[in-house]
Amino acid sequence: MSESTSHRRRIPRAVGVLALLAAGAGLSGCASVGDNMSTAFADPAKYDLYECKHLETERARIAGRKAELQGLMAKAETGVGGSVVSELAYRNELIATQGQSKFAEEAWRRNKCQEAPPESKPAASAAATPAPSAGVRGSRPLSR
Repeated sequence: MSESTSHRRRIPRAVGVLALLAAGAGLSGCASVGDNMSTAFADPAKYDLYECKHLETERARIAGRKAELQGLMAKAETGVGGSVVSELAYRNELIATQGQSKFAEEAWRRNKCQEAPPESKPAASAAATPAPSAGVRGSRPLSR
């Protein structure tokens, strides 16, 4: 009787292990599908009428938001159950932001936009700073 009992216990364990492996494989597939489907959550025509200067600021805003979301996800993953919280709280917005980024980049290339040169401060701004007057010595007021 003990031989048949141990045989019965082995079958459910094996089935359980196989079910866990199948579930893990299925869930790992969902993560890659979500990343590839980033454009499903973004409007493809949103940036069609944007000019280059508007696209430049929008690209910078999107890049900042992507970095912020990735930082929030990394921070959430450090806690207990953090990977679940990270996925539930931030993954969909990150996917949507990645889709927006893709469409903004496509509009940027289609419009043949180029990065604006960084604003340089003129050298005259240093000369515009008022010099201290010659009559002032230290912090005491002059007596009359």
